[in-house]
Amino acid sequence: MKTALITIIGSYLSIVVLVYIFQRSLMYAPGHDVLMPHQADVPEMTVHVLNTSDGLAITSWFAAPKSPEMPVVIIFHGNAGTLSGRAFKARYFLDEGMGVMLVGYRGYSDNPGTPDEMGLYEDARSALGFLAKQGILPDQMILYGESLGCAIAVQMAYEAQQNNAAEQSSLSGIILESPFTSMGDAASHHYPWLPARLLVKDRYDSSSKMPSLKTPVLIIHGEKDPTIPQSQGKALFELASEPKEALWINGAGHNNLYDYNINQSMVAWIFKSRTNPPL
Repeated sequence: MKTALITIIGSYLSIVVLVYIFQRSLMYAPGHDVLMPHQADVPEMTVHVLNTSDGLAITSWFAAPKSPEMPVVIIFHGNAGTLSGRAFKARYFLDEGMGVMLVGYRGYSDNPGTPDEMGLYEDARSALGFLAKQGILPDQMILYGESLGCAIAVQMAYEAQQNNAAEQSSLSGIILESPFTSMGDAASHHYPWLPARLLVKDRYDSSSKMPSLKTPVLIIHGEKDPTIPQSQGKALFELASEPKEALWINGAGHNNLYDYNINQSMVAWIFKSRTNPPL
């Protein structure tokens, strides 16, 4: 009996160690296809290689707005795939005359480096810096995060607010599609038998940043999301300051929200939030 117990404990500890060592392989699933915008039905977008502060050259896609008063939607995608897989999302905004930036990540497609939390923040900063050089003002920018990208969008909004002397966000808005409260919470959902919150290296702690944000926010989350439970999206919504709106989509999962026409809701919210900016 004692030997069996020691074996079980040893096996469990071995699993914990392996998960800790290889956790980023579980967390990030980069795709490596390299398509051009015209191959992904967004021919008006152009490819730009952006230099990060830590010396990497990261490919992103950009299309300017059709008129100066139109916003630019900056899309931070989730943990899997590539930019071309999100081109269909960009298409909806482009068709409305908005600008779109599809932000590339290190280690995805043919970009150098390997993804981690601090690295993806650097990639996001390089994209926002590029937009500033194009004359895109912060109050034109809509940060749109998808799943993992939600945490990046929240971080960028948090930094924008911290950098503003008035301690008010100068951004136009944030859209969070299927967000999680923190990576520890998301990991605990999938691995309840592990001390996941203690193990995660990349914490992506949106819940600690959300209460201080003054940017209008729209949260969209499927009722039957098996990847990130809707309860985490609702928890973030409760932490968010006004003005805020939410779409809790009955029957929707994690990857099929566009089947429920959320594009129409997002476009309407963007135009409304820009017409009625926060005081």
